[in-house]
Amino acid sequence: MSESPAAAAPEVGEEAASAAPAPAEAAPAGVPPTAGFGTGAGAEAGAAVPTARRAGRGVPASPGRRSWFGIGFGTGLGAVLAWVLVQTVLRIGELLTLLLLSVFIAVSLEPVVAWLCRHGLRRGWSVTAVVAGFAGLLAGFVALVIPPVTAAATALADAVPRWRGQLHDHHSTLGRLEDRHHLIEKAQEQLGPGGAARLAGGVLGAGQLVISAVTSTVVVITVTLYVMAALPAIKRFCYRFVPGTRRERVAAVTETILARVGRFMLGNLVTSAIAGLATFVWCAAVGVPYPAALGFFVAVMDMIPVVGSTVGGVVVSLVALSVSLPVAVTTAVFYVGFRLAEDYLIMPRAMKYAVDVHPVVTVIAVLVGGSLLGVIGGLVAIPAAVALGIVLDEYLFPRTDAA
Repeated sequence: MSESPAAAAPEVGEEAASAAPAPAEAAPAGVPPTAGFGTGAGAEAGAAVPTARRAGRGVPASPGRRSWFGIGFGTGLGAVLAWVLVQTVLRIGELLTLLLLSVFIAVSLEPVVAWLCRHGLRRGWSVTAVVAGFAGLLAGFVALVIPPVTAAATALADAVPRWRGQLHDHHSTLGRLEDRHHLIEKAQEQLGPGGAARLAGGVLGAGQLVISAVTSTVVVITVTLYVMAALPAIKRFCYRFVPGTRRERVAAVTETILARVGRFMLGNLVTSAIAGLATFVWCAAVGVPYPAALGFFVAVMDMIPVVGSTVGGVVVSLVALSVSLPVAVTTAVFYVGFRLAEDYLIMPRAMKYAVDVHPVVTVIAVLVGGSLLGVIGGLVAIPAAVALGIVLDEYLFPRTDAA
């Protein structure tokens, strides 16, 4: 006997009821049943249901996307600013080098200034005393150099007429050179219309070089004096950029570096004094004139790494040529040997005791610094190597040893 439709209806209803989602919680009393389909809180609850379902299925909400125009504009603007910064640094590179030299000189003289301050002088008077001492050394050097330079200029002025006469004498050495190479004719050609212009250009270039050297010297002296006078205030200002929890440690490391730089300057002065004394003894022994002035000159030049001692040796060898050719040759050989001994024996050992740097590191640092920044790079290379070693010992190596 077949079932009636009325009997089958409850089964269909039960399947529909089981397939339907669970009803929401009963609305509080007084809220109409249609509140979830209108505006207000019911609408927000209804809108939250699809979002919740998407979150339950792991579908993230789509974040706001930046336009390609914004990305390209930001990248282009950053590239332009970077290019402008690089060009600015290149244009003021010479000025930055002079400022670096000024800071280095001020830091190198800080131990002397600090020593005077500990003995009762105010900082301003201590800086004045140091500057006066260096001015006295410079005045002594000029007093030693002026007599030989004046004598050489006088001898040159007296020799010019004699050389002119020998050029026209066919039996003299200069006369035979004139007959063979036509020196006077070539000189007149060089002093013609085009030659005069080139000569004037050379004179103007030499004048610009002198003006540039004088300007650079004034800038270095002025900045050095300001840095020497205000170095404690400058250090306090720089320390304020460090967080307070690490400021004391950073200050201690910085003071250690500055002390090592001062000791490096002391070691450099010692090696320069050795070079000047050796020059004085050699010149006095072989009869080269003005041994004191030449010794002072070599001592000053020897403070410049890489090229200083070489320039001093060349000048002394040329002065020795006024005595005789064998004396000049032996003087040149003496300076070659002394340069090798200074670079590989005296200076590395002095720097090891002064700044506790291995001799190999000293030689490599001077070569690299001289290649990058020339004379100034060679001068600051060893202090830079010292500072790098202290920073590594303080911050990096303890972490690697503990790892």
